[in-house]
Amino acid sequence: MRLHRLDITAFGPFGGSHGVDFDALSAAGLFLLHGPTGAGKTTVLDAVCYALYGSVPGARQSGQGMNLRSDHAEPRTRTEVRLDLTVAGRRLEITRQPPWERPKLRGTGTTVDKAQTWLREYDAAAGAWKDRSRSHQEIGEEITQLLGMSREQFCQVVLLPQGDFARFLRADAEARGRLLGRLFDTRRFADVEKRLAERRRATEARVREGDAALLADAHRMQQEAGDAMELPELAPGDPGLADAVLGAAAVARATARERLTVAHCRLAAAESAHADGRRALDGVRELARLQTRFTEARQRAERLQERAGAHREAQQRMERARKAEAVAPALELRDAAEEEHHRAARAEAHARGLLPDSCADAGAGGLAAAARRAAEELGGLDAARRAERRLADLDEEGAGLDRQECADEDVLREAEAWLAEWHATRAALQSRVDSAQEAATRAEQLAVQREPMRRRLDAARTRDQLAADLEQARQQALGSEQRALDTRAHWLDLKEQRLNGIAAELAAHLTDGEPCAVCGATEHPAPARKVAGHVDRDTEDRALAAHRRAEEQHTEDARRLGVVREALAAATAEAGDTPTAQLEEATAGLEQEYAHARHAASALHAAHEELRRAEHERERRLADRQEAAVRAASRLTRRETLERERAQLESELARARGGSASVAARAAQLERQAALLTEAADAVRAAEDAAQRLKDADARLADAAYRAGFDTPQAAAAALLDAAAHRELQHRLDAWQTEEAAVRSVLAEADTAAAAQRPPADAAGAERAAATAERRLREAASARDAAARCCAELDRLSAHATQAVRHLAPLREEYDRVARLAALTAGTSADNERKMRLESYVLAARLEQVAAAATARLQRMSSGRYTLVHSDDRTGRGRSGLGLHVVDAWTGRERDTATLSGGETFFASLALALGLADVVTDEAGGVRLDTLFIDEGFGSLDDQTLDEVLDVLDSLRERDRSVGIVSHVPDLRRRIHAQLEVVKGRSGSTLVQRGV
Repeated sequence: MRLHRLDITAFGPFGGSHGVDFDALSAAGLFLLHGPTGAGKTTVLDAVCYALYGSVPGARQSGQGMNLRSDHAEPRTRTEVRLDLTVAGRRLEITRQPPWERPKLRGTGTTVDKAQTWLREYDAAAGAWKDRSRSHQEIGEEITQLLGMSREQFCQVVLLPQGDFARFLRADAEARGRLLGRLFDTRRFADVEKRLAERRRATEARVREGDAALLADAHRMQQEAGDAMELPELAPGDPGLADAVLGAAAVARATARERLTVAHCRLAAAESAHADGRRALDGVRELARLQTRFTEARQRAERLQERAGAHREAQQRMERARKAEAVAPALELRDAAEEEHHRAARAEAHARGLLPDSCADAGAGGLAAAARRAAEELGGLDAARRAERRLADLDEEGAGLDRQECADEDVLREAEAWLAEWHATRAALQSRVDSAQEAATRAEQLAVQREPMRRRLDAARTRDQLAADLEQARQQALGSEQRALDTRAHWLDLKEQRLNGIAAELAAHLTDGEPCAVCGATEHPAPARKVAGHVDRDTEDRALAAHRRAEEQHTEDARRLGVVREALAAATAEAGDTPTAQLEEATAGLEQEYAHARHAASALHAAHEELRRAEHERERRLADRQEAAVRAASRLTRRETLERERAQLESELARARGGSASVAARAAQLERQAALLTEAADAVRAAEDAAQRLKDADARLADAAYRAGFDTPQAAAAALLDAAAHRELQHRLDAWQTEEAAVRSVLAEADTAAAAQRPPADAAGAERAAATAERRLREAASARDAAARCCAELDRLSAHATQAVRHLAPLREEYDRVARLAALTAGTSADNERKMRLESYVLAARLEQVAAAATARLQRMSSGRYTLVHSDDRTGRGRSGLGLHVVDAWTGRERDTATLSGGETFFASLALALGLADVVTDEAGGVRLDTLFIDEGFGSLDDQTLDEVLDVLDSLRERDRSVGIVSHVPDLRRRIHAQLEVVKGRSGSTLVQRGV
């Protein structure tokens, strides 16, 4: 990587645009970047880092974004960094603009522009630059890929910070490990350690889970086996757990099988005893059943003998009922005929009672003829009914016309009244619309005035605050100016006093025999003596430092006073001379007037809507009035037509009604008369028919009773039984016969008669003996089942445990292997004697390479005295691997780098930084680093050491490198001709190139 040119604008302390021609500076191979403290030397390096990576080095990352912008820049000048470089054979130009807060193009205030980035590449064939990308992410990825290193590596390798390497020399192993880990990106080795530790924990957890499951099976086997199994006191993960569990399970299974054999023998004996007891109990129960059966049969026979008389009477009653059943149909017919005759007689009497007296004694034929005459007269009234219905319709239609006329009169009256007020109503609504429109226009005018008035009020308040701040800043500037003058006068006084007593100060270093630094004489007969109040160099330097601090404070106070003045002038230009209270009052009045106008304007829409609704209402009223007039003319014509039709219908109805009030009443009278006559004729005929059927039924009943053997029909009716009585009597007879047959059957059984001759059976004793045998059988069977279940469960659990042990075997082997590897990489294994972690081991190899590369330069810087060596010894309780010692050739001993002096530490850390740059470059893929920067540290070297260090740096040109030294040491300005000077001023820093 070679830098060609850097352009910065409004960046850091540089308020304007400045450029650095690195090609001209690099031509000398070694160039100096110098300037006073705080001028911005390091800012140049920050600009290079920002152009490449979009951020500044880690220690200054708080200055990102808009904080990178120079306080000296013009408000409309945007911060920009442009870097022209060659990397990996490609000529690139990177331009970055951080986000910035700029003034708005229109109006007042500021707005924030986003960060922008451009990447261009020079096409040698075309001789022109070509755009490549404007994406932050794409440009960042491409630059990182081309350089082959992260920002941290770049800042450590290209921008060599000497303070960091001095701390690196004195740091412990942990601190060195953190730095080397960032530079060489050994996270993958740390990930290996972490992955192995995670696998160890995972396999250990799986082994413990397997052992826990095995112990759970063992506990379940112990619960099944009881005291026949003893478990060892082992925890999950303990060695020998599987063998102990399997051995205890084998003993438990053997004991369970022995118990099962004994239980089988006891069960066989109990089954034999139980069978004998059941047979004996069955015999006793059968004897008791037969004896009880015989006794019950004798008792039932005695009860049958007692009821024999009642049984014979029931048989006779059933025989008479069977004979009467032949007469039953005749009896039923006669009863039905009698009932029908009674109903017909009642209906005839009722029908004749409804007839007029003139028809009360007429026969069925006369009544039917009168009914036919009434029906004929009724048929002649159909036309009269239609006329009467039409007359009712005419009355209803006339009433509707009357109601419509009343409604139209109301509509006309309301329409006339509303329309009479229309002009006044419209004028009032239009006035409301005009007022609201004027208020809306006023509100728009006031809205335009509000924002300027608010800005003016804010500016007035800022003006008042800045006026107070201006006085304070003025007093502070005057005070700091006076202090700067006082400290300058004090420093000049002390300097003058020191010059006056310089002879005594020089004489303090004279030694007899040694030449004088002024005249060269070796004899000093009368050296000057210090007088009271003599000022030495340290006192003068402190006074000078105090003067510089006071001058810097005065510069800062003057700058702050200028900023306040500019802000006050801007606020005064915006607010004018009007008092703030007056502006606040004017603003409040404007706001109040604007609120009133907005409130009044809010009624504009409602007024428009109400006016529109009123116009629609007027149109509707006019239409209603016209429609009512049309309907009135139509009603007059319709009334005349209805009156003519009414007169004709009333004439026809007068003839049809006769003496009735209406045609309907006359028709109803005729309909009722015809119906009554027809009903009476039917009732007379039905009564005559029923009387004849009753007479025929009496004759048939008398004949049927005689043939059945009864003297009278009444006797036959008394012998009949209804269905319920017949079923009850038949049930009694059947029950008697069934009971008698059953008793005879039981008394005839030989076994029952023989059992009655034997002594009574002892069923209770036999049942007790059988129950005892059954209980013993259940106990034996339960014991046998428990033993069998125990054997089966132990076999199942043992098989499960054996299978689990087989599955756990490879897992245990994996755990042992992973645990050894994890302990080895973590540095906790006994095999790892130095307790060195894997990441530390890799970093130790890198550190060894860095020490070897640094030693080649350190020996030249120290005239062959010092050599850096890597040490992997343990320190205290810590781990080894990242020790760094220095070998002193003068003593031949190895000692810690922390024992080096300040100058020795500088050139040792410089050699270490250069060596680290070479190693990191090789690690990053061999990217050439043609431009390096070394920041500070040269002030601690004597002249000889400085020459040796510069020789080493000058030798870097052998690899076509250019080295930029960042320092304010005056002696370097005489030794290095190519220079880039940073000049500090009140309006910002500037850059000046010299010797190129």
